[in-house]
Amino acid sequence: MKLSPWLYTVGMFLFWEAACWLFSIPVYFLPSPTVILHAFSEFRIALWENSIQTLWTTLVGFGIAIVFGMILGLIIGWSKNIYNGIYPIMVGFNSVPKVAVVPILVLWFGIGWIPAVLTAFLISFFPIVVNVATGLATIEPEMEDVLRALGANKFEINMKVGIPRSLPYFFASLKIAITLAFVGSVISETVAANKGIGHMMLIAQANFEVPLVFAGLIALAVEGIGMYAIMAFIEKRMTGWAHRSDFSTQQV
Repeated sequence: MKLSPWLYTVGMFLFWEAACWLFSIPVYFLPSPTVILHAFSEFRIALWENSIQTLWTTLVGFGIAIVFGMILGLIIGWSKNIYNGIYPIMVGFNSVPKVAVVPILVLWFGIGWIPAVLTAFLISFFPIVVNVATGLATIEPEMEDVLRALGANKFEINMKVGIPRSLPYFFASLKIAITLAFVGSVISETVAANKGIGHMMLIAQANFEVPLVFAGLIALAVEGIGMYAIMAFIEKRMTGWAHRSDFSTQQV
């Protein structure tokens, strides 16, 4: 049912509103949806400007992650020796909390949008690399044997089978990467920025503007859901051939 997400969302906000009213929860602890809606109206200009800033830095970092992630994923997945050698290094790099990297980026580039872009890039490119490399490196041995028997070399196998096979992995990883890019941007904005949702929420917290903090969270959620939906649409359009149709699924 296509209306289910909307119905559940409305139900959640109604439950939230009722709980705040029945239990007399203080605004400074948990503001009700109506109070948050009022904060949206009161601080609409600040919310809009900072939301645009966060969206811009996220998309720039995400775009860089797509380019570098796909190139590095193809390099790692091209050879099993490269895959076995570089993949552990990639895992170790991804294990480092990105919030610990932000101070280093501030030392290098100063406070502003550059650390936010780089943090969004660093936190989002790993899923792209892993998925592209996995799709390229896990061609079935039987398929490789058949292609080699037909005279294909390693380059031809990867170009004609490996890369097309990795496309569903790549487009699926975009849905994960875009949400992580938002996390990276907000982490950097709370530490090393003078604009953006993260910076605005930090200032609101210092001024005890709790409804504005929650308004910022909801604005981030809306942006994240919107970008996730766009990535899901692109995945469906570009890799529909890799999925069963609704009819065939129902027949199974």
